[in-house]
Amino acid sequence: MLSQVNYLIRSKVDGKYLVARLQQEEREKEANYLLLFKEDHEALSYINTHGRDLRDRLTVESISPPQLKGLLQRWGYEGIGLVEDPLIPQIKFMSQA
Repeated sequence: MLSQVNYLIRSKVDGKYLVARLQQEEREKEANYLLLFKEDHEALSYINTHGRDLRDRLTVESISPPQLKGLLQRWGYEGIGLVEDPLIPQIKFMSQA
């Protein structure tokens, strides 16, 4: 599933990536999951639907599996949230192994 290029949304202002923040019962701190999209047009649909006011400050970037692993480690993300439907949105969360 993640053997292909995926897409993510990044802020042009501060360079941060779009994440989902989930409160976990056993932790005081929120768990951050990097949101990934299968296609670039899905990421653009997400921006146009849920971040219309911010679209001039956001960009879509591609990422390969080797780059993704390094990014998850560098930023300390708990895992990824694969956006299966950008309009609703439906997200499948996967923790880092």
